[in-house]
This record gives sequence, structure tokens and C-alpha cells, in this order.
Amino acid sequence: MDALQHINNTVYFRYFEDVRVVMLEKLEVFELAKRLHVGPVVASTRCDYRAPLVYPDTITTVAWVEDIQEKRYAMKYEIYSHNQERCVAEGEALIVYCDFKTGKSCPIPAETLEGLKAFVAKQ
Repeated sequence: MDALQHINNTVYFRYFEDVRVVMLEKLEVFELAKRLHVGPVVASTRCDYRAPLVYPDTITTVAWVEDIQEKRYAMKYEIYSHNQERCVAEGEALIVYCDFKTGKSCPIPAETLEGLKAFVAKQ
């Protein structure tokens, strides 16, 4: 918590990371990264704070994928407060695939690309 008894603004990015890691585990990205030496990196991220979170509270963080391209995709996030019964933050991240040997962007592996489609929000 910060000096005003709110959950510190940096913690929201940890919540985003937590849900992103769950998705990457389901896609078996970490095993693939070890084998192919390519994987996702966060190129940029942001958060729009709608209301402060105050301890204690229970939250639900949801994420989905948008704008899948050859070498990148966007992840969108929402954090819901159970106490407030509303969305308290919205965020996004640009995820770029990187060849860890060269340090340069590379195409998303086909099996990951196919799996990402399951995380695209249904309109």
C-alpha cells in the first residue's frame, strides 16, 4: 500500500504479469522458448487507473489478446474489485517475439500463434 492506504500503482503491473504468465504457461511458451531460444518480451505497457484499490479486497484480473501480427500481439487487461463491484483498472501491453540469440524481433512460432487465437476476445 502507498501512503494513502491504496494498493501501490506498480502492483497493478504485477497483477497483469500474473495473468499473462498463466496464459503463457497454457500455451507452453516457456518450454518452447528453451528449445527454440525465442520468446515473448513486453515492449511497452500501460495502465489506466479507474478507482483505487484498498486493502483488504478480492480482485479478479482478466486478459485477452488482440491484434495478432507476425511478430507481435497486444494483450488487454481489466482488474475488477469485488468490494467495489466494478472495474478499477484497464491496461495493455505490446508483446513482441524475440530471438534471444540475436536480440532481434522474430516471427511468433506457428504453434504459439495458433494457440493465441483461443485468447482473442469474442465480440
